[in-house]
Amino acid sequence: MTAKRELLKETIEHIDIKSFDATPIIESMKKMSFSSRDTANAADMLLKMVRDRECTNILTLAGSTSAGGCMQVYVDMVKHNMIDVIVATGASIIDMDFFEAIGFKHYVGRTDVPDKKLREYYIDRIYDTFIDEDDLQVCDNTIKAVADSLEPRPYSSREFIQELGKYLVAHSVKKDSLVQTCYENNVPIFCPAFSDSSAGFGLVKHQWENPDKHVTIDSVRDFRELTMIKMQAETSGLFMIGGGVPKNFAQDTVVCAEILGKSVPMHKYAIQITVADPRDGACSSSTLQEASSWGKVDTKYEQMVYAEATTVLPLIASFVYHSGAWEKRKAKEWSNIF
Repeated sequence: MTAKRELLKETIEHIDIKSFDATPIIESMKKMSFSSRDTANAADMLLKMVRDRECTNILTLAGSTSAGGCMQVYVDMVKHNMIDVIVATGASIIDMDFFEAIGFKHYVGRTDVPDKKLREYYIDRIYDTFIDEDDLQVCDNTIKAVADSLEPRPYSSREFIQELGKYLVAHSVKKDSLVQTCYENNVPIFCPAFSDSSAGFGLVKHQWENPDKHVTIDSVRDFRELTMIKMQAETSGLFMIGGGVPKNFAQDTVVCAEILGKSVPMHKYAIQITVADPRDGACSSSTLQEASSWGKVDTKYEQMVYAEATTVLPLIASFVYHSGAWEKRKAKEWSNIF
């Protein structure tokens, strides 16, 4: 076995929230302190969001939880009607989900392998997770092939990702893909910084080879489309993993609607799981309390959870799944409005 194969031999397994019931531990955490009680409060709040029949639930994804074993959590939340809209980094959707859907894997890695050695082997590292760069470049070129097949014009990221969903219906080699699941359940995915991912390399190559007529991604249209959902939904809740662009993009729809002359309520519910620190004025685009000063988030139902998301997200999602509240919830199918 070559040194590279030795490093890429054990695959990451995505946790299945259906296989265990986190209700007892969440109920116990309600009587504890610190991050445990915050986690339990977040679980209760997400349950409120699912039980609120008028509420459109928006999942925002930043960071590498999808590569780290949580992709099935997000798939199950969509399949079981807990989530109506996703706003994510391009990496979460392309480098992690679409990448696995076309047949590749993330691998259990180590932090002690010299990164110069990994570069020699063409292995990319996300902390203790490894990715084969050769596989990623196949993903880049698959994105290019999809773009080559489309009418050359501007697309919102939501529209382009929908085309990727269509592609996966015919070509996926994985049972559960978030992109395909969202396509089949009319759940729109927005990536406001879409080019900051494997998709960017594929689209640049597409434009390089088609300089006069090519696909482009219209991020302004992304903002308009997501704001249209907020205006029609009115009541909304945010379940935010990490922060950054997806978090701020989803929050800003309230302000954008106001600029368009439409008065809409602030996001009624807001949960953020993050390790970011607010002392530098950021907290990956502000604490939820701070966001209220901008007119984005109501503070009646808000919960910050300062934890690394892979440690608490499966517990929260399992608690809501085993409540069965999603069974009585009607799918919003927001993709159908475009």
